[in-house]
Amino acid sequence: YPTWKRTLTRRAREAQMNRFCKAQTIQRRLEEIEVTFRELEQQGIKLEKLLRDEDGTPADQKTQWMNQLLYLVQKKNSLMSEESDLMIAVQELKLEEQQWQLDHRLRFYMNMEESLKTPEDRVAEQEILAQLVEVVNKRNVLIHIQEEKRLSEL
Repeated sequence: YPTWKRTLTRRAREAQMNRFCKAQTIQRRLEEIEVTFRELEQQGIKLEKLLRDEDGTPADQKTQWMNQLLYLVQKKNSLMSEESDLMIAVQELKLEEQQWQLDHRLRFYMNMEESLKTPEDRVAEQEILAQLVEVVNKRNVLIHIQEEKRLSEL
């Protein structure tokens, strides 16, 4: 095995491990967000009950409960936005992995001697290339969505 092939193989494994670690981190954060959603929901239910059963409650207390409820809604919206970003990141990781696999398969065909390629090999190479372009376009769409979201938040 030449040195450059070992280096490529090592880098591919490192990239795959990085994607795996990112996926685990994202999954953990999504689970944390889900738990926080449930907690916020429970707090919101308590506050709504307090606001509905407000007989004889001072106005200051009602205002404080409303402010707490609005804070919970704001926090929930913030978590939903983060969850949306994480879901986009998950899709991006999936597409990145798919692109890596297609690229690997395409290299196999491109490294073949042109005179040794069968018509089936040429067709397979073209199909893989088309799939690769499609994956790159999907990744571009995700990046565009992220950029639009970032601009709208500003």
